[in-house]
Amino acid sequence: MSDTKPSAPGQTPLWQAIFNRRMLICLFTGFASGLPLYLLISLVPAWLRTEGVSLKDIGLFALIGLPYTWKFFWAPLQERYPLPFLGRRRGWMLVTQAALFVCIAYLPFFDTDSELLFIAGLCALIAFFSATQDIVIDAYRRELLPDEELGLGNALHVNAYRIAGLVPGSLALILADHLPWQEVFFITAAFMTIAVVMTLAISEPDHPPAPASLRDAVVDPFQEFFQRQGIRPALLILAFMFLYKLGDNMATALATPFYIDMGFELTEIGKVAKHAALWPMIVGGLLGGILMLKTGINRALWIFGFVQLISILGFALMARVGEGLWLLALVIGFEYLGVGLGTAAFLAFIARTTSRAHVATQFALLSALTAVPRTFANASTGYIVEWIGWELFFYGCALVAIPGMLLLFKVAPWHASNSEKQASS
Repeated sequence: MSDTKPSAPGQTPLWQAIFNRRMLICLFTGFASGLPLYLLISLVPAWLRTEGVSLKDIGLFALIGLPYTWKFFWAPLQERYPLPFLGRRRGWMLVTQAALFVCIAYLPFFDTDSELLFIAGLCALIAFFSATQDIVIDAYRRELLPDEELGLGNALHVNAYRIAGLVPGSLALILADHLPWQEVFFITAAFMTIAVVMTLAISEPDHPPAPASLRDAVVDPFQEFFQRQGIRPALLILAFMFLYKLGDNMATALATPFYIDMGFELTEIGKVAKHAALWPMIVGGLLGGILMLKTGINRALWIFGFVQLISILGFALMARVGEGLWLLALVIGFEYLGVGLGTAAFLAFIARTTSRAHVATQFALLSALTAVPRTFANASTGYIVEWIGWELFFYGCALVAIPGMLLLFKVAPWHASNSEKQASS
């Protein structure tokens, strides 16, 4: 399978756009990126909840995601100062992946009763290294993929991203019923070696020239973005990126504690809740990526956004009905389908919006906007749930998702999808 970019994108056969080395690399980048994030949003809350930590404190742990929000501040440093080995992207990948292994393995050695602050600090460090890895992975993927493959490449990236979530969100939960937490976290950390092998096996993509100075690395990406888009369209794009996944992020912020409060055992959550998502996620993501090849990114944002919105209401239904393994499997399967598809189209939209000359900083800035609601809004979810209950909380999340959908009329109109497809292919 070739990893070179097609010289005539519009004439690339569908099978060749799907089965090539670039798509395989996207699977591995997704796994590397997803594992540390899902450790923070699935395994750590489950560990803390089973150790008796309150929902309010667990909800406040969302603030450790601040590095995902502010990662564009140090993205220019990675652009301007590559490490002296493996190239501009792969050097930073290797360092962050090794650091993530060490931090994840060491996390459960702190006591949840007396050292919760230290646990939060180490989780914040994991988030920092994870966000730093995301900067170079996103830039690598944008430089690797031709425009016509952004939809499918990002769909595969998101699929692998979610598959990585099955390690801390399924395997680790099952192991936690049989092994000490120290061993569970070490086994989870060991999966980062897959990312290390990927980094050593792939080659560097073609880069534009490095910024001549740190000032150029900081100023030029912002200046170019607003000049290329125009002030008002650029502000609408930024608002869309902030709002599109706000409701979904809030609805899934306390997913694992929600399952526990519904009466499910950890093993049931690991086997049913997580594995019920696997096949809908894989099949839906692949079909969604192919759909983006045929119809364009704009229409995918509309279709997948509606599926994502409806999936939030499934959680409200579960909160009303209560415990039931079949309902748990159905709701989680549909949620993974909708969210996975929506995220794939969303990342493709972000990648399409960036300039190849400033991809690391612009991608970090735009993707960071999606982490703002996940960080600040999610920090309040524990208080909201204890105030109004799970069912009303999920209804509220569905309402919060609507403004982002309305902005599609401006930033990704349905009727522009055909011209968009022709332009990008």
